[in-house]
Amino acid sequence: MTQDTSRPEDRSVKPVAVTSFSVFITYLTAGIALPVIPLFVHNDLGMNNVMVGIAVGIQFFATLVNRGFAGKKADQHGAKQTTRLGMSIIALVGVAYLLSVFINHSLWLQFSLLLVGRILLGLGESFLLTGNLTWGLGLIGQKRSGIVMSWNGMAIYGSLAAGAPIGLLLYHHFAFLGVSIACVLCPLIALLCNAKIPSVPVSGGDRPSFTTVLRQILAPGSVLALQGVGFAVIGAFISLYFAAEHWGNAGYTLTIFGLAYVLIRVFFGGLPDKKGGVVVTIISLLVEMAGLLLLCLSQQEWQALVGAALTGAGCSLVFPAMGVEIMKRVDPQVRGTALGCFSAFQDVAYGATGPLAGFLANSAGYGAVYLAGACSAGIGVLVSAAMLRSARSGSAA
Repeated sequence: MTQDTSRPEDRSVKPVAVTSFSVFITYLTAGIALPVIPLFVHNDLGMNNVMVGIAVGIQFFATLVNRGFAGKKADQHGAKQTTRLGMSIIALVGVAYLLSVFINHSLWLQFSLLLVGRILLGLGESFLLTGNLTWGLGLIGQKRSGIVMSWNGMAIYGSLAAGAPIGLLLYHHFAFLGVSIACVLCPLIALLCNAKIPSVPVSGGDRPSFTTVLRQILAPGSVLALQGVGFAVIGAFISLYFAAEHWGNAGYTLTIFGLAYVLIRVFFGGLPDKKGGVVVTIISLLVEMAGLLLLCLSQQEWQALVGAALTGAGCSLVFPAMGVEIMKRVDPQVRGTALGCFSAFQDVAYGATGPLAGFLANSAGYGAVYLAGACSAGIGVLVSAAMLRSARSGSAA
């Protein structure tokens, strides 16, 4: 095969479309299981909301722990290899779920195997997403980093939108066994999809220390974490919230969230480049806050669905808006590390929110967790406004 010597910026975006589609197929493993895990833990295993929060949140702690290593591996050993390693690990998630179904003589063993699956999903996700973002940047260049980040985001949240109703349907007809089998198959299909996409060379040069990279991304990473609370409270407790209110169609809440997220990316994905990442982030967080407040105060099912849509729309552009700014600040040889660290802030939010929101739901009800999410988005607005003032004062100087 003749090696492609053209500049990345001049190449077709088709390979990134294929790699993003592969992420979509792989991440269906998470999308299918997300609305089902709370039901399985609460109804099948008979455990309380705190255990539901642990089962959902432990995935994100596993992702967090592995982000730095995944970024370093992508930078030093190849982004394609890292991506496909993540897919292979995620294929094992369904195996752990299957064992949890069949080894049913011990409640705590079942729960432990479920947690093993969630931990594997977190580890695999860090390799998958950090590797795929770095791969995409190598394929079409830093100047089109917004495309890479937006398409990967659409893949992730598109899989949540599509996976939620599929997961609930499988759970209704085939119990957790059907969900587990689907979780095995999805990443194996994805491995076939991206097998022929070329790898990209590893960037050379001196690598700044981890502390230096972390310092560069601290402020935008904090905003990303505050934004992430909104999705975390929806993902962890929306099924139980709808059940407590005697509403139907809980799975469609994640679908509507994901569709709103993807549509905003499709139609307004260029705004961070045109209007500035911080300005777009402030507007996005205000929309997210409105959606979470509506979820908190909903009296009818349709109001909760509208709240989920607003939350998805608000969450959509925060990652690429802050991410594009980060890519301007870091050297090419540490892009993977920077993306891994940046994404880790969101993992902290996802991982910590589940158990903490479980305690809050036990003491104050499910509506309170959405109020807490709205407050987090509001704090994110304040942090972003401080970043904007700092940038403008720096420009004036």
